Amino acid sequence: MIEGKPVLRFERRLRHSPEKVWRVVTEPAEMKHWFPAEVEIDGQKMRFTFPEAAPVDADGGEGELLESDPPKVFAFRWINDVLRFEILPREDGCLLVFTAVVTNKLSVGRDAPGWTTCLDALVAHADGTKFEPPTEWLPRIEHYIAKFGLDEGTDSAAGVLFVRDLVWKPLDEVWQLLTEGTEDAVPTRAAHPGLQPGRVTRSEAPRLLEYEWLRDGEPQGVVRWEFDHVPLQGTTVTLLQENAHGPEALAAWHVHLELFFAATQGEIRCPWPAEREEELTKRYAER
Repeated sequence: MIEGKPVLRFERRLRHSPEKVWRVVTEPAEMKHWFPAEVEIDGQKMRFTFPEAAPVDADGGEGELLESDPPKVFAFRWINDVLRFEILPREDGCLLVFTAVVTNKLSVGRDAPGWTTCLDALVAHADGTKFEPPTEWLPRIEHYIAKFGLDEGTDSAAGVLFVRDLVWKPLDEVWQLLTEGTEDAVPTRAAHPGLQPGRVTRSEAPRLLEYEWLRDGEPQGVVRWEFDHVPLQGTTVTLLQENAHGPEALAAWHVHLELFFAATQGEIRCPWPAEREEELTKRYAER
């Protein structure tokens, strides 16, 4: 974290001169082999366009060239993120140091494997070798979500609270996954096995689902699922269980959201992982 913003930092050793790596890093015709969007540079102005295969709209937004010192430093703003490439000469080539100042901390779970893949493609292109992009993204994203603690909930005054990134999944698809067409009752996927749901109190597709949760048949508060989508940033879910506290409640929803996130990425996991819930209960208890 630098000045309140998350910064991802990567290093790559290349067996090429700084001048060659500079061309690969800065020239749009070279960038198309490794950068996630096509780049246009017009003076200080930059524009980005996603290819048709990308899971977002073609318009990748605008940016601004911030620093260009050949063959040492190249930095620019892409929408709100700031990307900086520093090329340091070495006896056997050079060291490329790449930093990404990220606007949305929740997104670093996908940004980290995304930039890792881009840099692997950059090295392969510089070496003149064929690059095979990964086909399994879910394990990579889950690794960094856990590494950076982006899956952890908080025990707030209002109750147990989680906020999770759902990558680029459209709101309509997320809503359908949660509700599975259920309208009059609490959908199965909206409650974990240890929770007793009551009546639905609010349902505003595709952004909000709220229902009572019960203890001994009596309402104790509500569970609220809220979804949001910001263009070029992605989709998020905020989950609150009112008046619920303690490691057990945190662990149960932690596991539930792990399963829900995997489902949004096309992987349905069952049965309920009781051992994982026990592990997380102990971890939250020790916090």
